[in-house]
Amino acid sequence: MTTNAGNASSLDRAKVLGIVKEELAEILEKSPDEIVEDVPFTDLGADSLALIELVEALEETLAAYAAGFHIDDEDLESLLSVRDAVDYVVVKLQVA
Repeated sequence: MTTNAGNASSLDRAKVLGIVKEELAEILEKSPDEIVEDVPFTDLGADSLALIELVEALEETLAAYAAGFHIDDEDLESLLSVRDAVDYVVVKLQVA
């Protein structure tokens, strides 16, 4: 049986953006269309608890592409917008 585990090459920036928007929309009870990439999380209504939920959701979802994917606690402070989160994941997974 084959899975996507460990296959970060199947991700691109647009796919990562979609994942981040979907997860954040679910947490904030919004439509993904309401999540704008360069608007700060705080302007979207996301508090620190929502961001922790987002990190946990991303770690769980992205583990299907890269086993053991983890966002370091000390990196959380630099994630201020959807774009920051997407860029972080793209760099960490080394996707295009």
